[in-house]
Amino acid sequence: MAREPTNPAEAAAATGAEPPAGDQPQRRRRGGGGGSDRDRARRDSQRERERGEGGEELQDKLVAINRVAKVVKGGRRFSFAALVVVGDQKGRVGWGAGKAREVPEAIRKATEQAKRSMIRVPMREGRTLHHDVIGEFGAGRVILRSAPPGTGIIAGGPMRAVFETLGISDVVAKCTGSTNPHNMVKATFAALAKCTSPRAVAARRGKKVSDILGPRPGEQRAAAAAAQEAHGV
Repeated sequence: MAREPTNPAEAAAATGAEPPAGDQPQRRRRGGGGGSDRDRARRDSQRERERGEGGEELQDKLVAINRVAKVVKGGRRFSFAALVVVGDQKGRVGWGAGKAREVPEAIRKATEQAKRSMIRVPMREGRTLHHDVIGEFGAGRVILRSAPPGTGIIAGGPMRAVFETLGISDVVAKCTGSTNPHNMVKATFAALAKCTSPRAVAARRGKKVSDILGPRPGEQRAAAAAAQEAHGV
């Protein structure tokens, strides 16, 4: 003889209907009451890190990746070290290094570090540097020179990746020290950190930009012609 249901939930289950709202079993929520809010905030912060100031998309380039072996009791453990540069191609650039057991994770760590350490570099006409500069880091030594339009990026390896992500289109660079990618990138950033603009120099010295750069070639010729006319030459 079948047992008759003793509560509304069992009766509803026997007939195939939904149990009353008050008799539905309570499901436990994982991660506490604010788990979804924390996940949403984490996704928003990650999305903001992937964008630059003003919402610009950032471009990242993998400069070098190296496999590192650690000898332990059971054998050798392999991990990968990645070097990445990130920039918005509008004057902001950064570099980062990451290490992990897998290549994608190492690249992700390096990219996040690069986004946190971005610097702004003043550029002339949005294409080249304002002046020549030398950068050193350890045994690495690089020389960066401004170039006229149409020159292109004359640089090799790690320095080219830095200039492409920075947004410089005309520059001449030479490495005269260590060719290690880490030393070259760090020396390049040391040189870029020294770069300044005439406007910044004029503001620091309390002068006008024309006092720092001097008169333009056309203005100089006009002033010379006016002087000659004044003297009746």
